[in-house]
Amino acid sequence: MTDQELKDLVASLAVDSKEMHAAHKEMHAAHKELHATQKELHAAQKETSEQMKLTDAQIKRTDEQIMLTDAQMKSTFEQMNRNDKVLTEKLDRMGITLGNMGQNQGAVAEEFFYNSLKETQTLAGVHYDFIDKNILRSGNGVSDEFDMILVNGKDVAIVEVKYKAHAADLDKLLSKKYANFKKLFPAYKNYRHHLARWWR
Repeated sequence: MTDQELKDLVASLAVDSKEMHAAHKEMHAAHKELHATQKELHAAQKETSEQMKLTDAQIKRTDEQIMLTDAQMKSTFEQMNRNDKVLTEKLDRMGITLGNMGQNQGAVAEEFFYNSLKETQTLAGVHYDFIDKNILRSGNGVSDEFDMILVNGKDVAIVEVKYKAHAADLDKLLSKKYANFKKLFPAYKNYRHHLARWWR
């Protein structure tokens, strides 16, 4: 091997070494960037997990509140039924018929449910900013009354309260009432709509 060939070989090895060093440096930088991304991803996963725990806890509290409210309402209506029965029997003995008892019970049911919702303003895990009851609205050739409407910035809940439940009531809520609501409250067109029916 001549001196020139030896010099060329040494020069070639120096270039290869320099290129390998540059490639190693790039690989190290890429590895460092990947490590940082993994760290950010882990932090995001941890935050999401903590948020899910908070959401689960809130849902559990809401479910407990609903169960408590249901138990209170059931107890109240059982007492009302006992009182109604006693009163009806006394009125029957006196020859008096009380024809609007069902309407009175319906009003009491609405008031009780409204007062329960008014405290939390939360229904099925969704918190609302406002709650209105007994809304009568006419327009666009339609007239209808809604027992309760709850609203926040993106959700609207239409609640119908019945003292006695009938299958036809659900059909009415899903078809006629909801169709009328959309015509009478066009401002809520882009909101998420929630339909709720409560009965004893």
